[in-house]
Amino acid sequence: MLAAPQAQRRLLDLQAIDTAIAQLEHRRKALPEHAQIAEGQKTRAQLSESIVAANTVVGDLELDLQKAEADLVPVRERLARDQQRVDSGTVTDGKQLTALIDEIEHLKRRISDLEDVELEVMESHEAATGKHTMLVTERTEIEDSLRALIARRNEQTAVIDADLAQQRTAREKITAELPAELVALYGRIAERNGGVGAGALQGRRCGACQLEATASALAAYQSAAADEVLRCEECDRILVREAD
Repeated sequence: MLAAPQAQRRLLDLQAIDTAIAQLEHRRKALPEHAQIAEGQKTRAQLSESIVAANTVVGDLELDLQKAEADLVPVRERLARDQQRVDSGTVTDGKQLTALIDEIEHLKRRISDLEDVELEVMESHEAATGKHTMLVTERTEIEDSLRALIARRNEQTAVIDADLAQQRTAREKITAELPAELVALYGRIAERNGGVGAGALQGRRCGACQLEATASALAAYQSAAADEVLRCEECDRILVREAD
């Protein structure tokens, strides 16, 4: 392929821009906030699941507590009635009075047992409520942290995107000035070689692969016509000769 020496040298400017674009895109993808946000979102999801489970436990214990309280009501009412009958002196039969006193003692023991159950449920409910509150607090803290991380990531990506826009505008300007065939060749080579399609001939070294040309290859480069598009014998990238 033939191309004006000046056009060939502009490929180095194009390569510099493409390298800058690649670096900016890598910076954008490699921002530590991306991984931190992903981890935070994972933690938030796990906490949300735990909160749902904890809320279910609290709800079940609230039902158990209501049942424990409901179980106590009729027993306490029965005890109060029996105690009132004893205190009023209306029960004069000895056997009935003894049976009534025995029932009162039984009811007191029953109330004590039910109160123990109620106390145990209350303690479990308090612990479950505390755990639920703690999980909600942790999720709130994670969400606050996520908002800060997202804001910081967005600030950085906005700066990088602005730089990318400038580089891409400059790239479009250069490619518009160059022969389409030369740009296409450069693009194909760059695609095969990690984004590097051209390098300067620096003495006898290729600026793209950093390998030195053999004596015969260097002689061929030096004897080639100025408008001939050279290719590095080592990496096959476009080899751009300096202006001199």
